[in-house]
Amino acid sequence: MIYITYACVKNKKIKDAVHELAENGFKNIELSGGTEYYENFESDLLNLKKKYNLNYLCHNYFPPPKTPFVLNLASLNDETFEMSFNHLQKVIRLSEELGAAKFGFHAGFFIDIKLNEIGKKLSKDNLFDEKKAVKRFCNAFEIIKKDAKNLSLFIENNVFSKSNAITYDGEKPFMMTSFSDYKSLKKKIDFNLLLDVAHLKVSVKTMGLNWEDEFKNMMSVSSYIHVSDNDGFHDLNNELCKKSDLLSMLKEINTTDKDFTLEIYDGIEAIKKSHTVLSEAVL
Repeated sequence: MIYITYACVKNKKIKDAVHELAENGFKNIELSGGTEYYENFESDLLNLKKKYNLNYLCHNYFPPPKTPFVLNLASLNDETFEMSFNHLQKVIRLSEELGAAKFGFHAGFFIDIKLNEIGKKLSKDNLFDEKKAVKRFCNAFEIIKKDAKNLSLFIENNVFSKSNAITYDGEKPFMMTSFSDYKSLKKKIDFNLLLDVAHLKVSVKTMGLNWEDEFKNMMSVSSYIHVSDNDGFHDLNNELCKKSDLLSMLKEINTTDKDFTLEIYDGIEAIKKSHTVLSEAVL
């Protein structure tokens, strides 16, 4: 099944974003970030679900927090960790109320980034102790997992760009950016992988890994995939085209029982075109 993230249409209110996608014929919608909190948005989503016969998945910054922050379940800063933990507990309850079968969130970071620091250069001196951060992430995940009785939890691979590598002098400040990282984390906790292929495309180029091998390995262990394209250097959320190497690789994969979410930020027409070419490749 192919979903569209409502972040694609860039509306400030959830109801407007979902309504726009539904009016354009999309029935499968991923509730994610990019919108602002307002009272009773839950009722709006339930009403829209009923009116248009929608299917929902939930992701990361949904529901929109009253106070925006950078979600990091691996944070060694107690305030950031508590905000992240509480957000995830809330979204589990809400996801089940909305009938979503899956919820995915990003693997943790070994550094805390404030909203006004995103995109700015930070020193590697700010990095956490990796072992302590991973342990905190894993312990918290086990608690959250117990609360998710009717919901499958997924952890998404992070993106590690060349600019990140330069900023942190070769140190990797993010959890799970490769298949090797996945296997290492899988030994610590039992989790499902939300594979963001655009994140992976950038990360493997940065780390000098084989793109096709990493793609095949990660696809083999994932049933929930985020899809967009980029230049291999930046996570650009570009539309898919028929000549994309990604599409030719997808055609070689058994995509039975896999859900895909398009994360295309090039406008509604680009979303429609990408939906068509992705459908031809995986359905």
